[in-house]
Amino acid sequence: MAEQQTHYDFVEVKSADILADRERSWEGFTSFVTWSTGACIVVLVLMYLFLVR
Repeated sequence: MAEQQTHYDFVEVKSADILADRERSWEGFTSFVTWSTGACIVVLVLMYLFLVR
């Protein structure tokens, strides 16, 4: 069986690091939403052109 780890090294986490990480996450999320919305619009336009006409 594997042995349990009994010692943990704690490092100081600064608020600037947390904020930078959250800003990167937010920018990635908004970029994803923008591109996926654009892709949905393109798909809907193509469906209109090929299926309705």
